[in-house]
Amino acid sequence: MRSVCSVCALLLLCAGAQADGLRMLAQRSPLAGAQFHRLAEVWPQLSVGDPLTLEREPDNRHDRRAVKVLWRGIMIGYLPRAANFEAADEMDAGARLSARIGRLAPDPDPWKRLRVDVWVELAR
Repeated sequence: MRSVCSVCALLLLCAGAQADGLRMLAQRSPLAGAQFHRLAEVWPQLSVGDPLTLEREPDNRHDRRAVKVLWRGIMIGYLPRAANFEAADEMDAGARLSARIGRLAPDPDPWKRLRVDVWVELAR
């Protein structure tokens, strides 16, 4: 019985259960480019756990794998170029990804202000 409980605990750590499905944490990344977008404007309204929208931007002239990060439809930055390969490839292949604010910190370094947690939606 103890091993069954251990397996259940491990599954809960690796996957987040939602009322309508199952998801697995795929990536934790800082938010890139926040200083060039509207993060400062919406900062007072943000909370850890807030849902974020990820949108591919394949025509981005700086990065063909660009993945925009939006909060309530407002662009606040990007997944970092060094960490967007898998998310972009999965999105292009039709995978369902979701994202949430994983951490907020009022740090002077824009790369340390917000952590994006990216999830793969496994089932609905």
